[in-house]
Amino acid sequence: MATKVNLVVDQGADFTTTITLTNDDGSTFDLTDYSAASQIRKHYTSSNATNMSVTLNGNSGIVTLTMNNSVTAALTSGRYVYDLELTDSSNVVSRIVEGTVTVTPQVTSS
Repeated sequence: MATKVNLVVDQGADFTTTITLTNDDGSTFDLTDYSAASQIRKHYTSSNATNMSVTLNGNSGIVTLTMNNSVTAALTSGRYVYDLELTDSSNVVSRIVEGTVTVTPQVTSS
C-alpha cells in the first residue's frame, strides 16, 4: 500500500520536494538498481498527464521530485492527483507514494 503525501505547488514557480524511503525496520531503503516515474493528472482517469522529474539518490533512500517553473506555469490552478512508482531490476513496479496536488494560482507573471 502506498503512503499518502499531499503536495502544494505554486503555479509558475520551481517545485522541489524530497521523500526519504525506509524499510519496515527503519533502515534506509537502498534505491540502487531502481528507476522511478511520477505523474500528475487532473483526475485518476484523465488522459492528460504532467510528468515530474524524479531523481533517486542511491543507497540514501532519498527521492527528489521536481518541476521547473515553465511546467508549473502550464498547470491550471486547482486540485490534482499524483503518484510515484518504483521499478526494480526485475521490472516489478510498486506504487510507493500517492496523494493530491494543490496548485495555487500565480499572481505575478514574467
